[in-house]
Amino acid sequence: MTHLSKRVNKISESQTIAMARKSRELKAAGIDIISLSLGEPDFHTPQIIKDVAKKAIDDDFSYYTHVSGYVELRNAICEKFKRDNGLTYTNDEIVVSTGAKQSIANAVLCLIDPGDEVIIPAPFWVSYLEILKLAEGTPVIVDTSIDSDFKITPAQLEKAITPKTRLIMISTPCNPTGSVYSKAELKALADVIVKHPELYIISDEIYEHINFIGGHESFAQFDFIKDRVITINGVSKGFAMTGWRGGIMAAPKWIAQACDKMQGQFTSATCSITQKAMHKAMELDYDTYIKPMRDAFLKRRDLVLGLMKEIPGLKTNVPQGAFYVYPEVTYYFGKKYKDHVINNATDLSFYLLDEGHLALVPGAAFGDDIYIRFSYATSEENLKEALKRMKEALAKLQ
Repeated sequence: MTHLSKRVNKISESQTIAMARKSRELKAAGIDIISLSLGEPDFHTPQIIKDVAKKAIDDDFSYYTHVSGYVELRNAICEKFKRDNGLTYTNDEIVVSTGAKQSIANAVLCLIDPGDEVIIPAPFWVSYLEILKLAEGTPVIVDTSIDSDFKITPAQLEKAITPKTRLIMISTPCNPTGSVYSKAELKALADVIVKHPELYIISDEIYEHINFIGGHESFAQFDFIKDRVITINGVSKGFAMTGWRGGIMAAPKWIAQACDKMQGQFTSATCSITQKAMHKAMELDYDTYIKPMRDAFLKRRDLVLGLMKEIPGLKTNVPQGAFYVYPEVTYYFGKKYKDHVINNATDLSFYLLDEGHLALVPGAAFGDDIYIRFSYATSEENLKEALKRMKEALAKLQ
């Protein structure tokens, strides 16, 4: 008889990965599926980064490094934070991990005991809740809406804090909504947080470079709470390096040391060749290597929003970062076509997969099953066809 631990049984499979798998299965069966389910740039890693990685292989840079990353890499990350974000860190406050997901897991597992409360504004990235389950923390979900641009307010934050609150997990730019917090909005939240000395912040800034409003604002810029901010970043999104698996954490030294200890028992350091590639990424000029991709995403966003306006019942905000549109779809609840009855966004997502051959992710994955996440990290041609299929499939629902 098979027996799995309670630990693994209580976590859910990532719905983004599940939908991507379902798409691949249908494609393998010969069905033409447009998959917009994964948060993955469709651009290639810059050649200059690939060349450095190839040289590292030829130079036999193939041995274990320090668990947190080799020191020159961590120094380069410190320089990046100083140059791009105005943040000062030392290399012993930096931990390089196998993707930002591991960076987040390290921090949660090092800070949270069973019963500790963690505030998570919804919509939230799928893995926040599941990582928290592994740590046996207690989630306190704070709902936001399209009318507030999916941002938590200081009043909502203050109301959610109790003597058991240990952590808040927040992302800007946000996955799945694309919302971006301004400096003033972050400052207002920081003014609440500073009143609660045991409250820490995981600030997930992995989409930093895919930002349509000018400059990125980091939570750690406010000196009065910097010693309680764990900044998460990496190379997956801004440098089109999802498969390289390179994550970054910048945190107070005592937290970084704890995460180094934790990581040392799970994976040790991330791939040495990836580290060399990350080192080069930290040095690249934004205007030359990153801005063209960011500009392409902005053009695609505007294309998608324009085409969505032609579809009845889709309510959207104007996302200012990342590469997602997150429409509310309650207009279609209660409608049906053939065997499909739409009661929630999950029903609608599977209907669009079956009828429109279009793979999206339902809002249930992110905390509220009245939305769907539409990734525009694909070609304009694919996006036009995807919106055409979506419009035609939704028109059949009565």
